[in-house]
Amino acid sequence: MRNALGLMLMSVVAATLIAAGGWFWTSSSRHSSAPQAIAAAQAAPAPLPAPAKPAASRDGSDVTGSISDKPRALPGIPAAQPKPACANPDALGVSRVVEIDTTGGPGFGFEHFKQLDFLGDHEVVLTFDDGPWPGNTPAVLKALADECTKAVFFAIGKHATYHPEILKQVAAAGHTVGTHTWSHANLNSKKLNEQTVKDEIEKGNSAVKFALGTAPTPFFRFPELQHNPAAMAYLGTRNIAMFSCDLDSFDFRAKNAEQIITTVMTKLEKQGKGIILMHDFQKHTAEAMPELLHRLKAGGYKVVFMKAKAPMQTLADYDDALIKDLKLPVAGTRPISTVVQTVSQ
Repeated sequence: MRNALGLMLMSVVAATLIAAGGWFWTSSSRHSSAPQAIAAAQAAPAPLPAPAKPAASRDGSDVTGSISDKPRALPGIPAAQPKPACANPDALGVSRVVEIDTTGGPGFGFEHFKQLDFLGDHEVVLTFDDGPWPGNTPAVLKALADECTKAVFFAIGKHATYHPEILKQVAAAGHTVGTHTWSHANLNSKKLNEQTVKDEIEKGNSAVKFALGTAPTPFFRFPELQHNPAAMAYLGTRNIAMFSCDLDSFDFRAKNAEQIITTVMTKLEKQGKGIILMHDFQKHTAEAMPELLHRLKAGGYKVVFMKAKAPMQTLADYDDALIKDLKLPVAGTRPISTVVQTVSQ
């Protein structure tokens, strides 16, 4: 009896020791290996998770929760529109764009200004005077658009007030809009005093601003290329660049479009490059543009587009005087609630 009881007691003790030993061995093994596992994890970089593939949609629509390839517009901010590609694969185009710092009134065009020779061989700048004008200016714009190229337009102030919608088309097409006085007066005429010359310049500037709804580019061309020394000095103080030309198309004398094309191409073949003076006011010029642009492309000529670093700062006195002279209607001062009322919604 005693032997049996002792045997049972010894068995219980032995089982307890075996269980305790197993727990101790297992626990010791885990704790001793933990630092090694941590060190290994720190030494080896974690593999990058594979990109999740969105499940295919049975109806072909975007899967909810997947990331679209198209950027989404932020609230209140329109999505950026891609720049339209030129529809004409063989277009003349624009070879390069130059930005002009007009500080001090630099001069361009070797007819009168010799300092700034920025055009390379077979490079041309297309410029047009005396617009905007119905029929002719839109025709010039279409020819330029068909060849995906750009030009500088020098608008007469009066014409801008007559046809602001056409001048807006010029700006909307991405062309540079400069000024060409108020009435195309010869600023070198002895009949004009210093104040009258200033008025012609500044009223023209304000008129183009009025037509565009925004300040024009600080580019100016003297009518008839008559450069009044005092006016040149004044433009310098206004930080407005002055333009002459390298070759004159004399399109206002031309009998037909072919004569304009011949004149321009003959002079270009001789000079090799240059700022070309034309007039979007002239019917024959509008008619000549498609073929002239084609000839420029065929002759290996490249268009350089000129724009300004900063817009023109028109003078407030002339802005106000222009509005008064044009006798534009003055907006009323009544509260909006007395003018506009919702009657149905």
